[in-house]
Amino acid sequence: MSLRMDTEMDIMEIIDMMEETIDKASAVPLTGKVMLDKDELLDYIQEIRLVYPDELKEAKWVKEERQRILSEAESRAESIRKSAEETQMQLIDEHEITKCAYDKANELVNTATAKAMDIKTDTDQYVDDILNDVEHRLDLLLRKVREDRGYFNNN
Repeated sequence: MSLRMDTEMDIMEIIDMMEETIDKASAVPLTGKVMLDKDELLDYIQEIRLVYPDELKEAKWVKEERQRILSEAESRAESIRKSAEETQMQLIDEHEITKCAYDKANELVNTATAKAMDIKTDTDQYVDDILNDVEHRLDLLLRKVREDRGYFNNN
């Protein structure tokens, strides 16, 4: 008796049928055992052997497909992580470049301000020195004029 019909059964259906056969089996009085049809059980086992390779192939395919999907997801996640790290490093670099540019600009402004102050101080000193010299010469000239006036007034 072959169990296979037009549609294939899966192993679980065959096991269910075996359980049903065992449940319906005649009990042997006072032993707790049952009488089973040997050929029927062997047919179930044969059917399991026939179905098992197909289900094993399907399970193997499902496992491989699952592994492929997981590997693909891990690869995609790693790619996203690397991209995020690169973006983060780029932003940090851009921030550092901007910060360095601001620091350099501030340094240049501070240097220019210090030089301007030095130039102003030197210019003020130079103007003061020239004015002192002019004042001294004018004093000398004024004295000379007074002397000459006194000389002319006395003669």
